[in-house]
Amino acid sequence: MTQTSQATQPQSGILMSETALKHVIMLREQQGKDLCLRVGVRGGGCSGMSYTMDFEDPTNIRSDDHVYDYDGFKVVCDPKSLLYLYGLMLDYSTALIGGGFQFTNPNANQTCGCGKSFSA
Repeated sequence: MTQTSQATQPQSGILMSETALKHVIMLREQQGKDLCLRVGVRGGGCSGMSYTMDFEDPTNIRSDDHVYDYDGFKVVCDPKSLLYLYGLMLDYSTALIGGGFQFTNPNANQTCGCGKSFSA
């Protein structure tokens, strides 16, 4: 699965807005390494499941991972997490209140007020 631009590709997998992509690339440059972004879920949080997001070395990408390519920047998701995240839109806001990364998940039945956890 390869995805180059949210605007030109079908709604599938893990989607990123241009704002989120620019911010993630800026954060990666501060690390000084060629890293990919791993997105996933884990149990916990206000609503039962929490989003996870972290940089990792591309050599850690497993054969069963789903990889989405945004003009050379890779977003990686494991198959179990993708069951809960398929169609997720990752955005970034610079608002003083409520700013930061924002997850719009079509699979979430309920989302907590902070927007960092959900139930499905």
